[in-house]
Amino acid sequence: MRRADRLMELIQILRDGTLHKAADLAAATDVSLRTIYRDMDTLAASGVPIEGERGIGYRVTAAITLPPLNLTMTEVEALHLGLSAVGQSGDRELSAAAAALSAKLDAVMPEDRTRAPRGYGFAIYPFADAARSFQHLPTIRQAIRTRQKLEITKANLTRTVRPLQLDYWGRLWTCVVWCEKSKDFEELRVDEVTGLRILPSLFVDEPGKALSDFNRRQDLRRVGN
Repeated sequence: MRRADRLMELIQILRDGTLHKAADLAAATDVSLRTIYRDMDTLAASGVPIEGERGIGYRVTAAITLPPLNLTMTEVEALHLGLSAVGQSGDRELSAAAAALSAKLDAVMPEDRTRAPRGYGFAIYPFADAARSFQHLPTIRQAIRTRQKLEITKANLTRTVRPLQLDYWGRLWTCVVWCEKSKDFEELRVDEVTGLRILPSLFVDEPGKALSDFNRRQDLRRVGN
């Protein structure tokens, strides 16, 4: 399994909000404890809200607020995009200012995050190419609002999906979809999408295919853990 895929799998395991022991995470992903510790450090440094420590356990929190402001998903997207663009510009003064602003934002992130992300908007490995997802976010968001199906290409495979919800995981965007090929819910990493277009066909909620069904499944997994 590629490291990026393993880190994404760890996010999916941890997102239920419960505490997971490092040994259990290692068994679930078939790696060593040392590798899990490194993965947790990488996720935390990448901005994923990891809470916990070695010997106790880990979980992902969902806080994306900057007190006293409550940021919407669109506002977080705009902030993320702006800092990334300025930070990667050729203007040294602007890049330095973006880095300084990142540090100030990090300093006021919610205190329940054991490790504050460093350099907000400046993604590190393995999600260093997450900025590629920015071009797709407006289209996905529009499709969710208008209830239109999407044709998505990923890893040279094209399929039709029903976009249901965008989620933000510290510089990593994922989209909950119902895939008409696999006949199941999937959580796609938006940065891995290479082709995207809105289809004219609309969709309505159907039993077993709605966001409420996905959330119910997540709740059952949480209870099972």
